[in-house]
Amino acid sequence: MKIWTIVFTLAISTVMMQHAAGASDNVGVRQIVVPSKERGINLDVTVWYPAQSGGESVVLGESVFFVGTSAMRDAPISNGKFPLILLSHGAGLAGNPQAMSWIATPLAQQGFVVAAPTHPGNSGKNRSAAETMKIWLRPGDLTEALNAMEKDAFFKDHFEHDKVGALGLSIGGSTALAIAGARIAPKLLAGYCDTDAHNSSLCGWVRQSGVDLHTMNLQSAGRGNEDKRIRFAMAIDPAPVDVFEFKSFYGISIPVDLINLGQPGKIPLSVQASEVAKAIPMANYATITDASHYSMFAECKPGASEIAESEKIGDPICTDGGGRSRSEIHEQLIDMTTAAFSRALKTGP
Repeated sequence: MKIWTIVFTLAISTVMMQHAAGASDNVGVRQIVVPSKERGINLDVTVWYPAQSGGESVVLGESVFFVGTSAMRDAPISNGKFPLILLSHGAGLAGNPQAMSWIATPLAQQGFVVAAPTHPGNSGKNRSAAETMKIWLRPGDLTEALNAMEKDAFFKDHFEHDKVGALGLSIGGSTALAIAGARIAPKLLAGYCDTDAHNSSLCGWVRQSGVDLHTMNLQSAGRGNEDKRIRFAMAIDPAPVDVFEFKSFYGISIPVDLINLGQPGKIPLSVQASEVAKAIPMANYATITDASHYSMFAECKPGASEIAESEKIGDPICTDGGGRSRSEIHEQLIDMTTAAFSRALKTGP
């Protein structure tokens, strides 16, 4: 395992690219509907892809808090075949595919197809603590999205079926680890919110919602969710990483990159991935010390912090680690992600 630490302490004087500034004419976005037998409902899947000219300019992920990112809806797809990245979003305010546009769009610009299913019950008006904590269902959403992409008339001839990876942020990071072969320990999940030691924000919401994890049906929680079609996985601040059966990490057979956002020693236990990286046979581990878990959100609009405070959201959604702007941190995450997936999926046979 290679371990490297990325430390950014100096201000960068160059002006970084603003992803929301102007339409990304060479990136298309398209919605497909995917049936999920286990969920008993259809999943909405957002797909970004390298595109030819055409389509309708749209902005995805914009809200009262966050800046959106533009793409071209239903633009013709570019000629050729491209590696596929299955993207798993987090929960709460970033709990939908469109909120991940800031990273999905530049990946498509770099020659990837990116498919992100909406994990039911994880955000919006129908957000549910009980559904959010059924984290063992999430890898199946990625598998169903992949199954659909392999048959979809628009996409099936434009991605390389043997070059598929998984990318996840926050709870999506744990989803990426699970589809790579990690298994949840039901007992750890059941006791996760007995105290606030693991994740006070998440567990406070779980208890306030009246959810008792001990009474949830966890019969399937410890099952294997590995999808052998996945060749590489990347997890950014995977949460809650401390509910996995630790020995299952030793059995992951594909390369995995893990990134933590924050200073070593101050990274919350619920996302701390350094020991996980040591257990996975082919793993890289990195930290971005001047970032925070909230750096995975899109760039905040002016006044967003005050609105969040007035609405008693509680989490510092616009706060990073200090020293650099969120757009600069995003640029680094995009560069790291692009390099990792290019290395894993664009090289070799």
